[in-house]
Amino acid sequence: MNTAIIGGGIGGMITALYLNLKGEEVSIYEKENRLGGRLSYTGQDGFKVDEGPTIVLLPHMIREILKEVQFDMSKIDMVRIDPIYPLHFRDGTTFMKWSDPDKQKQEIDNHFPGESVHYAAYMKDMAHRFEKGKEAFLDRAFVSKRSFWSRKNVNTLMKLKAYQTVKNQTRKYFQAKQLQEAFSLQTLYIGGSPEQTPAIYSLVPFSEHEHGIWYIKGGYAYLAQLLTEELANRGVHIKYGAEVEDIQVEKNRATSLTVHSKQIYYDRFILNGDFPVAEKLVNKKTSRSYTPSAGCLLIYLGIEGQLNTKHVHQFFMGRNLDKQMEEIFTQKKLPEDPSFYLFHPSIIDDTLAPVGKSVAYILIPVPTSSDITREEFEAYANKMIKELKARLDPDIEDKILWKQIRTPKEAKRDGLFEGGSFGLAPTLFQSGVFRPQVKPFAYDNIYAVGASIHPGGGVPIVMQGAKVLSEYLDEEEQFLNRAKTNSSQ
Repeated sequence: MNTAIIGGGIGGMITALYLNLKGEEVSIYEKENRLGGRLSYTGQDGFKVDEGPTIVLLPHMIREILKEVQFDMSKIDMVRIDPIYPLHFRDGTTFMKWSDPDKQKQEIDNHFPGESVHYAAYMKDMAHRFEKGKEAFLDRAFVSKRSFWSRKNVNTLMKLKAYQTVKNQTRKYFQAKQLQEAFSLQTLYIGGSPEQTPAIYSLVPFSEHEHGIWYIKGGYAYLAQLLTEELANRGVHIKYGAEVEDIQVEKNRATSLTVHSKQIYYDRFILNGDFPVAEKLVNKKTSRSYTPSAGCLLIYLGIEGQLNTKHVHQFFMGRNLDKQMEEIFTQKKLPEDPSFYLFHPSIIDDTLAPVGKSVAYILIPVPTSSDITREEFEAYANKMIKELKARLDPDIEDKILWKQIRTPKEAKRDGLFEGGSFGLAPTLFQSGVFRPQVKPFAYDNIYAVGASIHPGGGVPIVMQGAKVLSEYLDEEEQFLNRAKTNSSQ
C-alpha cells in the first residue's frame, strides 16, 4: 500500500509511524519547510519558545502511543509540574491548583470553606466517567453513525450526562463562582466556551488533577523535531515546500494528487490539514458550514533575567468569564477585561534562551473571523503587557528584549480554519458522531486526521485520533479480506 499524507502536523506524523510499522510506503507532503504543524518554535537572537501548544496533558496517553509506534522514550524528558498553576482573581485572591489531593482540599477550604467535600465528590465521579467516556468517546471512530447511536453507547453517554455543558456540570459540584471558573476554563485549551462545550470535556479539568500537567524539556516543538528525525530514519518520504493543489477522483476512488502542477499517483490519501480547509482539495463546494474554535492573540517575549514568578503556567482571571466568552463567541469583539494565560518555561528549562535570559508567552483568547485590524491587535497586546506589569512584574517593560505577536489573521493565513487555533469548536453538534470522522467522504480511499477530526483537538487527543485511524484501517482491511475470501468460495 502506497499512502500520501497531506500535511505534516502531529496527527499526520503519528499516522505515518503507525503505517510505517505495518510495512507500508508513506509519503508526507508538507507546504512548510518543517513538520509539526502547530508544534513549532518561534524566536530570534537565541530566544526560542513554543509557538503553539504548551500544556502537556494526558501524559499516559502520549507515552502509550509513542511506545506503540516504537519511539524511544528515553529521548524525551517529561517533567511533572506541581503545583499545577495558580489562578489570580481580580479581588486579589490567588487560588492554587494541585495534583496532590490533600493539598488541593486544603487550598479549597482556605478560600472556599466547606467546598472541599464537593471537590472529593467531583474527583470520584469524574474518575468513573473518564474511563467510561474514553471507551465510549475517544477510543472509537464513528464512520458508521449507528455505532454511536447503539443502545450501549447512548446509555453510557446519558450516564456521563454528556448532554450537559461543562459549565452546567461544574455548577452541580461547586457553589463559589471562582471555583466554577477554576474547573471549567479548561475548555479554552480546545478553543471552546464552558457554556457551549459538552460535559464530556469535563474530563480535561479532571485529568489536570488525576494525571497532572507536564512539561517536555525543550518544549512541544522539540517532540516534533524528534518525530521528524524518527520518520526520516525509518524511510518515510518527507516532501517539504510541497503544497498539494488538488486530489483527483474517479467514481468512488481518489487516484492522484497534484503538487507543483505534477500529478502523482497513490493507493491511499490522508488529509491532515485543518479539515474545513483541507476538504476543499476533494470537494470544491461543501454543503456543511462549520464553527471555528476561539482564536488566540499570542505575545512571545525574550526577557532579560526572568519574570517575577516561580510558576511555569498561570492564569490571570478577569471579573467575569461568562461575559468574556460572550464577547469572543457572540459579539466577536476583543474582551474588555479578559482572562489570560502566562507561560514561563525558562524557570525549569535553560535551553530556550541565552545565559541569564528567558522566554515567556502570553495567550489571550480572542474572536476569529472578525473585523479587528492588526493595529488593534498590537494595541491590545501592549495593553496586556501593562496588565502583567500591574498584576505580576512592575519591571516587565524594561526586561523585554524581544517581542513578537501572532493573531488569528496569521493563523488563517497559515491554513487554520477562519483563524481558530484549535480546529473546529467543540460544540455539541461538532463533537462525537457530529464531528468529521476518520473517513469523512464517500470515497473508498480518502481519510483524515487532525484537530478538526473526531475525537478532537489538543495534542494527546490528536495523537489518539491517529491511533483510531490506524485501527480503523486495520478493521477495514480485515473486512475487505473476508469479503474477498467469501466471494472466492
